[in-house]
Amino acid sequence: MLRKLATFAVRRKKTMVLGIWLPLVILISIASSSLGDAFRTEMELPNSDARDAQEMISRVSPSDGGESSQIVFKTNGTIDDPSTKQAITTALKAVAEIPRLRVLSPYEVPTQANQTRTIAFAQVTTPEDMSLQEMEVVAKDIKKVTNSLRTTDGVTVEYGGQLFRVFEMPESEALGLLAAVIILVLAFGSVIAMGLPIGVALLGLAAASGIVIIVSNLMSMPSEATSMVAMIGLGVGIDYALFIVTRYREALHDGMSVEDSIVEAIDTSGRAVLFAGITVVVALLGLLSIGLAFVSGFSVAMAIGVAVMMIASVTLLPALLAMVGHRIDNTSRAAVLSLAVAVFSAMIAVFTHEISILLAGIIVAIAAQILRFFVQALREPLPHRAQNNHQHSVWWRWSRVVQHRPWTSLIGSVVLLGVMSAPMFSLRLGFSDNGNADKSTDVRRAYDLISEGFGPGFNGPLYISVGGSTPSDPAAMKQFAGTIAKAEGIAAAIPVPLPSTEVGLVIAYPTTSPQDEATSDLVHRLRSDVIPSTNVDAKVGGFTAGGIDFSDYLSQRLPWLIGIVLVLSFFLLMAVFRSILVPLKAVLMNLLSVGAAYGVIVAVFQWGWAGDFFGIGKPGPVEAWAPMFLFAIVFGLSMDYEVFLLSRMKEEYHRTGDNTTSVADGVAATARVITAAALIMVCVFAAFVLAPDRQLKLFGMGMAVAVFIDATVVRMLLVPATMELLGDRNWWIPKWLDRVLPRIDVEGTHHVHVDPKP
Repeated sequence: MLRKLATFAVRRKKTMVLGIWLPLVILISIASSSLGDAFRTEMELPNSDARDAQEMISRVSPSDGGESSQIVFKTNGTIDDPSTKQAITTALKAVAEIPRLRVLSPYEVPTQANQTRTIAFAQVTTPEDMSLQEMEVVAKDIKKVTNSLRTTDGVTVEYGGQLFRVFEMPESEALGLLAAVIILVLAFGSVIAMGLPIGVALLGLAAASGIVIIVSNLMSMPSEATSMVAMIGLGVGIDYALFIVTRYREALHDGMSVEDSIVEAIDTSGRAVLFAGITVVVALLGLLSIGLAFVSGFSVAMAIGVAVMMIASVTLLPALLAMVGHRIDNTSRAAVLSLAVAVFSAMIAVFTHEISILLAGIIVAIAAQILRFFVQALREPLPHRAQNNHQHSVWWRWSRVVQHRPWTSLIGSVVLLGVMSAPMFSLRLGFSDNGNADKSTDVRRAYDLISEGFGPGFNGPLYISVGGSTPSDPAAMKQFAGTIAKAEGIAAAIPVPLPSTEVGLVIAYPTTSPQDEATSDLVHRLRSDVIPSTNVDAKVGGFTAGGIDFSDYLSQRLPWLIGIVLVLSFFLLMAVFRSILVPLKAVLMNLLSVGAAYGVIVAVFQWGWAGDFFGIGKPGPVEAWAPMFLFAIVFGLSMDYEVFLLSRMKEEYHRTGDNTTSVADGVAATARVITAAALIMVCVFAAFVLAPDRQLKLFGMGMAVAVFIDATVVRMLLVPATMELLGDRNWWIPKWLDRVLPRIDVEGTHHVHVDPKP
């Protein structure tokens, strides 16, 4: 099928590009624009005490069932000074008039002002069903109606809590494109060989983004889904196209015609791309096992991105290769000029801090080159470097060094990755609080003011809902609140009246910050010891308790996600490589690279190692959502590199029957591609470490470390060492199992097969 598809793409190249792909992308764009997006983030809590508490409160007072935030005041005198009191009261009255809000003033609740009454806060609670988009509007309205306070002499106003937290995805896709441009030119010495993978990835991204927008109307998807699609889509799109382009160049250098070279590339590397893409999709769809709507939305969106890139690589790319022909190795002065435009735009973007300038420069440079494919042949070729004799490459010599000392390489690699993975066993999932936000943000300044006036725990109040007969008895509510206030780790607890006596509410303030482990222990202790001892029907909820329950839920689901992905990947690899040991090694090695990434983020973000250098702030838990996304994405990308490398090794083994030379040739043939692809990925993900948001820093560092470790230690040391040690046993499989497994050939159908030795 692939050979026929490649032949059609070559002989009908204009039809494929101008008659199929471009109209298809245009139609998808028109359809997505007409329908519009319906992105929404459904951050529903799993079944837990926090969810029960939220539902109890929402049933009788919807405006008290959502997230709580604060408007914080600091005065030169006290909040009781007549002019100050009048200004604060007027402002809070205007806030209370905003629909669907509940406002508790410091004049109503004495514990919301410190002892000297110089710092106070108003508690603002939103309804449970308020969307993120509505919250953004409400936050702006609150700032607007309280703006007069900022001009009041002697009064400082800050805004804290999730309502006022601004989360912006960094535009690192453009930085990744620039990294791809430079790395590919340096690695392959041809601007055209660089431009094709990036051009295919960009066109595929346009189609994938449109499809995701359409699908958002059919299922719940977070608004950040398109950014995640761009991140992983560009990465795998460039990887897949790069692998095929490299194989095409090799075939040309072997003296084959353009058409035969393209068919050869698609029938070999194209097969590996399809299978690698399937493994990534399987890993991403494994996130569906988490059972949360926003996670499922991300999972489906990213799987769509990978699938589109996979299809583009085996349909659009061969048509473009046919248009380029032998000019794939040429670098014209015009092409160099286009590259200079991209680099120059990057320099301007750095100085002006306008990332759009960088993106525009890269797009213009690439578009200019793609246009030339249709208009005229490139002239004035400059020297290029193209090497097809792998046994004269540095990678072939490196593989032979590793194969001569396999035990040293194996033990050294395992020890290194083991040491890097060791901190993983101290992993604590949770959510960082606003004390980690940038010092220039509203939420961080509000956090610091509350910590100064009351203690860090007042930034994460616990909302305890009370049921049964207790809410109808004020004395009983007061007694219950007093018991909670006396509990170890509680700074204060106050009963708050609700519109109904069916449900009561007690707001409790911990002595420790929301992200501290002590706060998590406090919530569990309240539920297991303190509240049961009162014989009161009460549930601990609120944003802080909800985050703890969410983390506990993900801690329980993460092993299921890992297990499902590992089992499916093992059987897929076993069917492809007709081996027991090769897929087993692949799974274990990929786990090592993921484990090393987990270990690094625990050491930096949870233990605080080199925290100041990376701008982390205070140590805290690892973001609860990060490990599952890290595992799914990194495991999928690792399988990409594994399939690229092992498929070439097996291809050489089938051709020669010599395990030693097949390992060396496989490493030599793919190392340059894998290294270039990994460097691009590392640059894209490392850009996230420069973001001010702690969550993005953590995610970016984890991804960058995992990809770097996988492409260096695992692929260049562990794989050749273990392949050498096991010899022909690498390709052994019981005959009964060989008959049962479906046959999936990723090396092509035209190679001479040599049966492995028993």
